Amino acid sequence: MNIRPNEITSIIKQQIENYDIKIKNEEVGQIIQIGDGIARVYGLDNCMYGELVEFSNGTLGMALNLEEDNVGCILLGSESGIHEGDIVKRTGRKADVPVGEALIGRVVNALGQPIDGKGTIQANATRPIEFEAAGVVDRKSVSVPLQTGIMAIDAMFPIGRGQRELIIGDRQTGKTSIAIDTIINQKDKDVICVYVAIGQKASSLAKLVSTLEQHGAMNYTIIVSATASELAPLQYIAPYAGCAMAEYFMYKGKDTLIVYDDLSKHAVAYRAMSLLLRRPPGREAYPGDVFYLHSRLLERSARLSEELGGGSMTALPIIETLAGDVSAYIPTNVISITDGQIYLENELFFAGIRPAVNVGLSVSRVGGAAQTKAMKKVSGRLRLDLAQYRELEVFTQFSSELDKATQEMLDQGERIVETLKQPLYHPIPMHHQVIIIFAVTNKYLWDIPIEKVKDFESKLVTFIDTQYSQISEAINSTKELDDKNVEMLKSAIEEFKKQYMDEIGG
Repeated sequence: MNIRPNEITSIIKQQIENYDIKIKNEEVGQIIQIGDGIARVYGLDNCMYGELVEFSNGTLGMALNLEEDNVGCILLGSESGIHEGDIVKRTGRKADVPVGEALIGRVVNALGQPIDGKGTIQANATRPIEFEAAGVVDRKSVSVPLQTGIMAIDAMFPIGRGQRELIIGDRQTGKTSIAIDTIINQKDKDVICVYVAIGQKASSLAKLVSTLEQHGAMNYTIIVSATASELAPLQYIAPYAGCAMAEYFMYKGKDTLIVYDDLSKHAVAYRAMSLLLRRPPGREAYPGDVFYLHSRLLERSARLSEELGGGSMTALPIIETLAGDVSAYIPTNVISITDGQIYLENELFFAGIRPAVNVGLSVSRVGGAAQTKAMKKVSGRLRLDLAQYRELEVFTQFSSELDKATQEMLDQGERIVETLKQPLYHPIPMHHQVIIIFAVTNKYLWDIPIEKVKDFESKLVTFIDTQYSQISEAINSTKELDDKNVEMLKSAIEEFKKQYMDEIGG
């Protein structure tokens, strides 16, 4: 065997030249305690608040408590296969979710992963779930209406694009129905909707998805789900994840609507987590920063200035009260953050007045600024008439004989209440609302029998759309009701009423 030293030398030289040292520097810690979805980790000295950490089984966690000798982490997945003594790695990034057009029409979990069985989502970008809200200089005042299609709301408590309007009431009073109606009403209005379900039953969510699909609303809607069976940490991050998805479109110059259903369960999930992390409890056992929990979420809703694209994010947070107690801790917190509230009442709901909006306790702090001129013109007296009717109704329970003026006010109030009743998933277009409210506030319905009021109104708008289509077109295009159209509308209603009364033999 002939050994050639030159050849061996050249091979060794080549190996030395091509030798590449790859040093991977990772900061790791060790689990010292695990249980109830919380892990305490020792050794992650440079870990940031809100940073993602990775456990040995691939599950991600999020650092929430930065203590002197350990880091308290919440688990964003199953803790099976994770044990004390296991290694935990820092990822160096904050929690984020996939965002973009690919998510529209999909149902995802709090981490942005699809759960609707329609395959993977090819998202083109990610956004951090926590993001600083736009400052005062970056915002524009709320002035463009966001039509809900619900007459009682659009007429008396208008919602503008970029506003935060709270929907509050006891369980089973129609809170979610108002939110769904509003989403359905955004069809063909170029508004991207995000619905965040927190702590709900999976069956309720499945029903909601099928309702939106039936009405063609899933074409512009993203659903973020953290059901009651999921871990508290996932329920905690779900609204922030949904907000990041809507924010992506807002900063692209689009109008978005986000529904948080509901923030009471969100606060409960955060309380459970905080107590497990050994944070000191405050009022009603909630941690001291529970106000900040919701304020930093809702403050991200805005109408951006033209320099930033002019997009908007309108928020409809939902809060569930117990026995109508709006003075409890979480309801008062969220009321003070939002720009108004729609209060739904048990008594009205069971009396068949649906949506069961309490006129006295509901308010929109943006008010007429977010209302079309036509609607503002016809709905001016509506709220006052309704409030007077509610007062008189209580007062006249104890009286048998009523004078003519009082009786007329009661008759008018009854017809307004009947007018504002609306079936589920039947949003009314703005021009139809204007015509109906004009008819009822100008007392054209005072001699129509109560049981015929809805029939009269539906036939009236059909009559005007066919015989006097120029009125509907004018209201739709100009959003105003000028004197010429008012006169035309009056004569149209009078003509139709004469026909209708002959029909019913009135």
